[in-house]
Amino acid sequence: MADLNAALVTGASTGIGEETVRLLRGHGWRVVATARREERLERLSAETGCTPVPADLTVDDDVAALVAAATASRVTAVVHVAGGALGLDTIADAQVGRWQTMFDRNVVGTLRLTRAMLPHLRAHGGGDLLYLTSTAAHDTYPGGGGYVAAKHAERIIPLTLRQELVGEPIRVIEIAPGMVRTEEFSLNRLGSAEAAAKVYEGVAEPLVAADVAAAIVWALELPRHVNVDTMILRPVAQATNTLVARRP
Repeated sequence: MADLNAALVTGASTGIGEETVRLLRGHGWRVVATARREERLERLSAETGCTPVPADLTVDDDVAALVAAATASRVTAVVHVAGGALGLDTIADAQVGRWQTMFDRNVVGTLRLTRAMLPHLRAHGGGDLLYLTSTAAHDTYPGGGGYVAAKHAERIIPLTLRQELVGEPIRVIEIAPGMVRTEEFSLNRLGSAEAAAKVYEGVAEPLVAADVAAAIVWALELPRHVNVDTMILRPVAQATNTLVARRP
């Protein structure tokens, strides 16, 4: 792709966000990478040449500083990866604080950055807003209520925005992965390496972060008249959120 292409990638300190930065840089994009953990961003910058901007998307001042850096870099694509899940509480035993944190990280943070970046994209002739949601945004499963609710709410942002921006040169894209084995997602959700490993136990080939990054970059590099409204990715071994082929 042309050197003029520039992307802002959130959640870039690990997993899908980190791999997306690597792949975009490999395709010649300029990349502003953001996450809360500065030291991991600095390592990624040393490796890839991306511009690291530490930020917490739930903090208005951090978002303002991030948008200033992104606009200075003339960003043309915003890739919303930051989010995450906490726990497997049933509705009856739901911990309200966990739900609030998941909504803040997955929904409100995404909303803050979307609203803040729209004027820049409009002023510079358009661009892309890409949202990494989840198959949790399309269905539910026992113990997933908080994360499912947050991802459903996050998905409403691109679904509504696409209608509100119709006729403008801004593509609104949703990528919704199923089971993806990454370094930290299940670990952060469940709190132990043992519990995280059981999520993928017996599954021949769960998706990995690079698989999802490839889908993200493919969608961004399509001709400008082509919009990927929603793409669902799952490993072949997974049929639904709960129906997964596992070997003994």
